Amino acid sequence: MKHRDLHDGRADGLEPLESLALDDVDSFADLLRAMSRTSFGGRQMGAAFDVLQEMVRDEQCIVVLTLSGAMTVAKQGRIVCDMLDRGIVQAVVSTGALIAHGLTESIGLTHYRTDPTQDDTTLFRKGYNRIYDTLEMESNLNNVERLVRSVLNETEPLDGVWSSARLCHELGRKLDELDEGVGILRSAYQQGVPVFIPAFTDSEVGLDVATWAMRCDLEGRDHASLTHDEAFVAVPHFNPFVDLQQYARLAGKAETLGIFTIGGGVPRNWAQQVAPFVDITNDRVGTNFPAPRFRYGVRICPEPVHWGGLSGCTYSEGVSWGKFVPPAEGGRFAEVYADATVAWPLLMKALFEELDRGQ
Repeated sequence: MKHRDLHDGRADGLEPLESLALDDVDSFADLLRAMSRTSFGGRQMGAAFDVLQEMVRDEQCIVVLTLSGAMTVAKQGRIVCDMLDRGIVQAVVSTGALIAHGLTESIGLTHYRTDPTQDDTTLFRKGYNRIYDTLEMESNLNNVERLVRSVLNETEPLDGVWSSARLCHELGRKLDELDEGVGILRSAYQQGVPVFIPAFTDSEVGLDVATWAMRCDLEGRDHASLTHDEAFVAVPHFNPFVDLQQYARLAGKAETLGIFTIGGGVPRNWAQQVAPFVDITNDRVGTNFPAPRFRYGVRICPEPVHWGGLSGCTYSEGVSWGKFVPPAEGGRFAEVYADATVAWPLLMKALFEELDRGQ
């Protein structure tokens, strides 16, 4: 066997690690900086903090926040409100369920801890919908439906057509008038930030809009005698392409783009596909727009890459699709493989500390 030429890492320019000394930590920001010099998930958190700071401090950057998972049920909604109220986020792309469950808080209602002594059949009979270890009351969702219905009845959308962003804007306006609690849509309305729900019908709010259209269409008829073919016919004046084009216009105006992703799913990909959308538009329509590729990205998601799903795919994979600026050209990305309810609060508390101190 050939003799090994043993090197000292410092002489080769390797970056030394440091043992985490908690006595030297005086803030969340200090903790994350120290964690960046450790290993595994701790180093990922430190790297995410570094990229997030640069992204937020880039005054030319439009930051898109994408949300999936039951984050409002998990009581993380106030973090989103803080991000909006501080001007950190210029667009939100979310699942509809997350927004719907957040609306229950906005109108003064509550989620509860699951009682482990009750099985799911008992929970169903009581109108308790279980989301892992937390309960959403069916009565809460009925109150949300009344809120949505009131907005639909009182508001005429632009050109008579709803989109998810238009409806979220009007719901935020209504919440601001009611003043019954904080919430994502209320903060987004106050800050002028659009909220997009690309998979709109896959949500309680989507079902609320569907049943509203059906009630309007079937008014005056004997509902109890209707067949399925007669009942499930009405289609609301809702066009998801209004969202797509509004988002493309927003992204196209950005000097730089950043994305902060919780989870993955449809919100992540819908937000990321804007550069390929512009690329193929140029090719097929004959336009000549620069593609708005993301220069910054921070993602918190426990999904591993090896399952092959979109939620777990790396930013590097996204470079191959033209969604992101390659690192060699200045792209900066960080991925934290962790439960967002653990990692996200720590990351944002550290960022808020730094912003409040003007650092």
